[in-house]
Amino acid sequence: MGPIIKVDHVGKTFHAKNGQVEAVKDISFDIEKGDIFGIIGLSGAGKSTLVRCLNLLEKPSSGKVYVNGKSLTDLSGKELRKARQKIGMIFQHFNLLMQRNVLDNICFPLEIAGVKRSEARKKALELLEIVGLSDKAKAYPAQLSGGQKQRVAIARVLANDPEILLCDEATSALDPQTTKSILNLLKEINQKRGITIVVITHEMSVVQEICSHVAVLDHGTLEESGTVEELFRFPRTEAARKLVLTGFAHISRMKGERKIRVTFSGNSAFEPIIGNIILECKTPVNILYADTKTIHGNAEGEMILQLPDSKEIADKMIEYFRKKNLGVEEVSGYVG
Repeated sequence: MGPIIKVDHVGKTFHAKNGQVEAVKDISFDIEKGDIFGIIGLSGAGKSTLVRCLNLLEKPSSGKVYVNGKSLTDLSGKELRKARQKIGMIFQHFNLLMQRNVLDNICFPLEIAGVKRSEARKKALELLEIVGLSDKAKAYPAQLSGGQKQRVAIARVLANDPEILLCDEATSALDPQTTKSILNLLKEINQKRGITIVVITHEMSVVQEICSHVAVLDHGTLEESGTVEELFRFPRTEAARKLVLTGFAHISRMKGERKIRVTFSGNSAFEPIIGNIILECKTPVNILYADTKTIHGNAEGEMILQLPDSKEIADKMIEYFRKKNLGVEEVSGYVG
């Protein structure tokens, strides 16, 4: 069985008065059924254009998008509308109907689909329970917090029983604690309902929290793709390194020629690595930055170390980390 979404050499060019803008350039990747797939990049990377190509809200200028083996680009208008019913989408600003209460907002797509009002209300109440808002059925959007509004938007999308859920910067307007709760809800929906989720974001923390695979976009091109663990441990391109290394970009001044980023996971995240290497080499190192994250339930850590001036000792330290199967890369070009 093939991927649920196949992006095949997709490009999108916009025609403006002052010339053409190539927003997406020859992008290809697969998304497997049941995956949580992240598309990450800084502003202007082409993320939102690409996600709108996935359900053909934007028709690609070149290439094709396949969903369940069918090319969306070749469907008739009626066939495309039917296919879109199984592709839900949630946005940064919720897009709720302000004049309708929460229950009626969730009923809205069911009404459009011709579902009886009594059945629609019953399903809407079930969905409210899933998103943890049973007590807000009669409230209006203006009475809700940002996190509650996003939960209503998620419930509304689930009303059509989608196979795919596209999240375009869905947590960007929320505070960190609310973001975490929404991401946990999406994870739960993915696991319990088997819905494939595509997350568009500029925040590495969102990808690390929820995604299993990720594609890195920069200026409309696909820079690299793979598992989140691979990206975190061994970013191969400059665009990926910028995203992964933003956590210590605030370090303003570091003396010493050589600085390395060391990544570690699993049991090694709990070993006294620095203590051991100081004893081994009998020379101190300077820890400029350190952090531990949980990615897919595993402890994943990173440190930026300033090595001693002695090339011999610095090389010995790097070799020590490699023998311990830790990720090591020099980062002098990415910090400071």
